[in-house]
Amino acid sequence: MILAERIIVRSPNWVGDAVLSTPAVRAVRENFPAAQITLVAKPWVAPVFLHNPCVDNIYRYESEGRHGGWLGKVRLVKELRRERFDLAVLFQNAFEAALLVFLAGVRVRLGYATDCRRVFLTHAIDVDQYDRDGHQIGYYLGILEGASLESKGEQLAIVVSDRERVRAEETLRSCKVRPESPLVGINPGAAYGSSKRWPLARYAALCEKIRRLRGAEIIIFGGPEEQAVGQKISSLMKGRCTDLCGRTNLREAIALIEKCRLFITNDSGLMHVAAALDIPLVAIFGSTDPKATGPRNPRSRVVQSPVSCAPCFKRECPEDHRCMKRISVDQVYAVVDTLL
Repeated sequence: MILAERIIVRSPNWVGDAVLSTPAVRAVRENFPAAQITLVAKPWVAPVFLHNPCVDNIYRYESEGRHGGWLGKVRLVKELRRERFDLAVLFQNAFEAALLVFLAGVRVRLGYATDCRRVFLTHAIDVDQYDRDGHQIGYYLGILEGASLESKGEQLAIVVSDRERVRAEETLRSCKVRPESPLVGINPGAAYGSSKRWPLARYAALCEKIRRLRGAEIIIFGGPEEQAVGQKISSLMKGRCTDLCGRTNLREAIALIEKCRLFITNDSGLMHVAAALDIPLVAIFGSTDPKATGPRNPRSRVVQSPVSCAPCFKRECPEDHRCMKRISVDQVYAVVDTLL
């Protein structure tokens, strides 16, 4: 039996993975209802857990800033050691994650025995016990189950504050978005690589069709690295749209996605954000497997073209990107139509 009063939870490093870990974070709270739970996350992931009632503190691991290099790691270990954590739950699988909590003197260290880190874990969970045909949510819950801790449910969790909702409304007004029109968000990027991206010209044609037939307002979501993507789609559309690529931080994007009547996306972090917010969504899949990383939302639909080479999980397609090119605008719109 594991007893703990001060718990450190190490988040995954990608936004989508962080969202998928929220049921496991909730399970940590349910197993240790009186404990103080500190979540350690990279700065770009930490906003996923803001306002989450299962987390008491969020500690930003600034590996590219004050925690960079060996001196930065020493600083991090000292900071963690001062907190006197007695349990570490590692949802991040790297060798470094286990080494750092070991050096920080955390008494009980729980995680998968991957990346040669078994020696640093007191509860090293055999990753082979994970159902590889299951969803990634189960992968994170499996860490707790492997240590005989309970897990109840796979519901995702992202919490939006009232202040963030007001700010989202102000943003929409400043962009002159018509409040009476259905709001449709699109997310044409994907950080993993181009193999996960449906062609931009088809996104533009789809948006134009939705705007024309449904009178919808279109908002393009994306980070700073996707500004060219938003500009390209905007230039290809005949009617107006609102391009917010690079103009919002993650929390602002989350609050705006909550305002959407529908969200259309590639397999990406914002796809899981929309699923966690229970927004109807259409997810376009190519090189990856929706069985493992598809949206967990009863109001979501996956559009996929069966091809012999998929899922290949490659960042860039070495052939002709047929998994995405065989998905037509009309095929996606037919699914959009049922949700709108």
